[in-house]
Amino acid sequence: MKVKEIAKYVRSKNAGPFWITIDIFCRSQEDFQLLRQSPNLTADKVAKMYGVKPGSVQVFYADRINVIKYSFPRPHPQGSRYENDMHGGQQYVLLAEQEV
Repeated sequence: MKVKEIAKYVRSKNAGPFWITIDIFCRSQEDFQLLRQSPNLTADKVAKMYGVKPGSVQVFYADRINVIKYSFPRPHPQGSRYENDMHGGQQYVLLAEQEV
């Protein structure tokens, strides 16, 4: 089963000109725990998935609202010559397609 099949909503956005953040909103505490405990959604796996340095991904768990947040450095600063998603709005797709 994929993240997008479990989560209510997955989104990505800028977290400043040098960072991207991806939020996974879950419908229930059970779904939240399933995603939180997935070996495919660790900080190291997300770093590899997005091609950033191991140890650079920050993971935040908001238990009370069933949200998981990943933040990591952008490969290129927002608006730079080689940057390809100015608002970070399409970066969630890799994570949403990940098998749990």
